[in-house]
Amino acid sequence: MSNSRENILAAINANKPAPVELPEIPLFERRGNLVNVFIGALEFIGATSVKVTSLSEVDEYLESLQQAGTRLVNTTAELNSYNINAYKKANASELEALDTAFIKGQVGVAENGAIWVSESDMVNRLFPFICRKLVLVINAKDIVYNMHEAYRRIQVDEDGYGTFIAGPSKTADIEQSLVVGAHGPLELKVFIVS
Repeated sequence: MSNSRENILAAINANKPAPVELPEIPLFERRGNLVNVFIGALEFIGATSVKVTSLSEVDEYLESLQQAGTRLVNTTAELNSYNINAYKKANASELEALDTAFIKGQVGVAENGAIWVSESDMVNRLFPFICRKLVLVINAKDIVYNMHEAYRRIQVDEDGYGTFIAGPSKTADIEQSLVVGAHGPLELKVFIVS
């Protein structure tokens, strides 16, 4: 028995194909203004976008929500009302009534509207998925054309977790009924800071 096994393994080892180099992945041609392409992709996937010139405009929006009594969490330290300590260790039942989460995005992808969010930026992995409305803040200079460029910019192993977020949560069944917010936020708003 063991002799047959050794013969089979030796035959397999003797018949290995020659190693082949991996193909060169092209960068693909960029088309159009990256910010405009990104905004078009966001609209196509059901998100809204707002171009702003400074973070103070995002602060104004955040403060208007607070004045309206909206229960929100802000994990973006560059914005006023950074209140992460109140929710940092909260569990799903404690966050059930969370309406809005403000999170910084690291890289935006123009071709599909996806935004990379790392665990250190979201602070609590539940925030981007349990809130009703998700607000992502990204710098225009951090928008790349496609996923190839995005993966060259991010460090997947930098944090314990990270994810690309594209649009509000959507799912559809075989009867073609679209359900928004089935397993994530009902709305995604993206502030693009130039």
